[in-house]
Amino acid sequence: MPPAADSPLDGREILLAVTGGVACYKAADLASRLVRHGAGVSVAMTPAAVRFVTPLTFQSLTGREVYADMWQRGEGLRPPHLLLTERAELMVVAPATANTLAKMAGGIADELVSALALSAHGACDILAAPSMNTRMWAAPATQTNVEGLRARGVRFVGPAEGRLACGTAGPGRMAEPDEIAAAVLDILAPAV
Repeated sequence: MPPAADSPLDGREILLAVTGGVACYKAADLASRLVRHGAGVSVAMTPAAVRFVTPLTFQSLTGREVYADMWQRGEGLRPPHLLLTERAELMVVAPATANTLAKMAGGIADELVSALALSAHGACDILAAPSMNTRMWAAPATQTNVEGLRARGVRFVGPAEGRLACGTAGPGRMAEPDEIAAAVLDILAPAV
């Protein structure tokens, strides 16, 4: 169903970066919600993410090619790690695993999503939705990485508290897709 003409994200471009946490199944729901709000959604996935959810899922939901390889061609001869961030107004990293946050904080660009996060500087804003075990979220290294990323302008939604895939409960659950979509709306279509 096409979005209504007055959709709050009509014509806005979002880059959804999906990393390899068990919560990446929620990213499919998020992609669908953003498209229903009228956004153009491009998806990039880490090698670990494609082990959880196939690129075909996101292609079906967004109607766009999914990028899952650093060496995949972009449109024309533009490399995807530049093309996608130049086209996007917002990069949403969901789920944002501890590994991905550490790469983002350290400027490591050894796969497509981390290269996109590095090339987003000066091109588009970043919203991260952390998802990891409670101990990993509370780890001093993770908290230092989050503080450093916040200081550089990265915005965060979550993590939420609740039951985790590992069977424990506590902070570390990825925010629900509707909460992430609301944060996207706040950033790209603020109330006037």
